[in-house]
Amino acid sequence: MRGSDQQQGEVFSYLSPESRVRKDHPLRAIRTMVDEVLGKLSPEFDRMYAKQGRPSIAPERLLRAQLLQMLYSVRSERLLMEEIDYSILFRWFIGLNLDEEVWDATTFTKNRDRLLEAHVARQFLAEVVELARARSLVSDEHFSVDGTLLEAWASLKSYQRKEGKQEPPDDPGNPTVNFHGEKRSNLTHESKTDPEAKLARKGDGKEAKLSYSGNLLVENRNGLIVDAMAWEANGRAERDTALLMLEQIPGDHPVTVAGDKGFDTREFVSECRHMRVTPHVAQNDGRPGGSAIDQRTTRHESYRISQRKRKRIEECFGWLKTIALLRKVRHRGLAKVDWMFAFACAAYNLVRMRNLSPQLM
Repeated sequence: MRGSDQQQGEVFSYLSPESRVRKDHPLRAIRTMVDEVLGKLSPEFDRMYAKQGRPSIAPERLLRAQLLQMLYSVRSERLLMEEIDYSILFRWFIGLNLDEEVWDATTFTKNRDRLLEAHVARQFLAEVVELARARSLVSDEHFSVDGTLLEAWASLKSYQRKEGKQEPPDDPGNPTVNFHGEKRSNLTHESKTDPEAKLARKGDGKEAKLSYSGNLLVENRNGLIVDAMAWEANGRAERDTALLMLEQIPGDHPVTVAGDKGFDTREFVSECRHMRVTPHVAQNDGRPGGSAIDQRTTRHESYRISQRKRKRIEECFGWLKTIALLRKVRHRGLAKVDWMFAFACAAYNLVRMRNLSPQLM
């Protein structure tokens, strides 16, 4: 017998989002870890918000929604709100009932900006790392460092001289700018829309873009991100931030750090040894004066293992740029870029931990 195509809405509905998400869905394990981390951050949220006034969007819901945007590569906040509105899975993950209204995109971004002004992302990443350490997923002895360029949310047309009167544009929306014959550098020029972005390129023969430097400290056991830091793309960001992140490693036991040829400088190697960190960096024999490390370091088997393991850091950069959509950051200013970069690293760790030990979830 053919069924009827009657389209009449139900008067009452007793549907729960919890019952509609299957028990083995990957987001269930991630949601469990996220709730544990957010519970530890609750005192920090209490200090951020006033005791009186109109209630804002709960910070826990803001962060869960931001996680969904990165996990599912949602390109804008407006599209994210639309996805949440009709997706039972997204509503369940955030904590919204089916009859609750979804926030306006502008309301969501304004409430999230309060979190951008705090160090919530870095604390969130630290708690995720502690969670991984409690489950014996993180090495406390062997690490790798590297950096990459993150394209800034600014046009090259905004890269103008710091001093001097500029000619009025012929079209304020999309002005015609002629840079032919003009030598531009970060010393004399800056972006008018994002002054902290620097003109940089990945290598010889590559095009120069307004960029930030995204830098990672990754442990070598499972390739989890231990620390992350966005910095100005000034040519020294990778080595300088690597030293800063190595200083934050807990404990005073000796550790090793692997890196590519860009870290093979006498200054970096000397600072590492001063911190009781053995530099297992790739030798750059082509630099003036030769490599900064010699056979006393390279003869050990641990050096060869570190050089093999350090390539795992490229998996992190690949995920951050393709899945979390950080190839071109959508925020202006170093502080906001660093917030988004650290939060995306925490999202990567959650996915990685779920894949490493699903039986522990």
